[in-house]
Amino acid sequence: MPALASVLNSGFGPAAWPLPPSDRQAVSRTMSDLATEYDSLPGREAHDTALTTELLRHLLAALLLRIARLPHPGDHDPTAGGETFRAFQRELEASFAVNRNAHDYAARIGYSSRTLTRACLAATGRTAKELIDLRVALEAKRLLAHTRLPVAAIGRMLGFTEPTNFGKYFTRATGHTPGEFRAAQHRA
Repeated sequence: MPALASVLNSGFGPAAWPLPPSDRQAVSRTMSDLATEYDSLPGREAHDTALTTELLRHLLAALLLRIARLPHPGDHDPTAGGETFRAFQRELEASFAVNRNAHDYAARIGYSSRTLTRACLAATGRTAKELIDLRVALEAKRLLAHTRLPVAAIGRMLGFTEPTNFGKYFTRATGHTPGEFRAAQHRA
């Protein structure tokens, strides 16, 4: 569904959108329907399971369409950066764990650093380096929140040779140490 591209294809979008009061009931109802259908899957027969799976796909699409309709914070247009920005997004997704240098990304995709930064600013309002740092921080947050891997192992997975360098990087990017972030996630 092309309308969902803004929700599904951007690792640079917000982690959450504010939900206006006028949309809360509809989103809540859609999520409740999804949960009900999902919970009913184990007791169904094969034919019924196929139909329920299809229903789940449609309910999820409805939820994603509702999210796509919400006002987007920052209100930047990811198509504004053109092919330069799209090439950067692809390269960043492939290499963020091993490369945090904006100049290297520009060279890999065949543009100057200045052209890459202009494309990133047009698409997101952020520089290429800021987007690289945000992507690395996002992956670190995901790993800290959803795994039990030691902080040092997460740092190594993200290309940091020293745990202290990862800790400083994460703290600068998020305002919290990795341990503080993980503890807050487990309290929530």
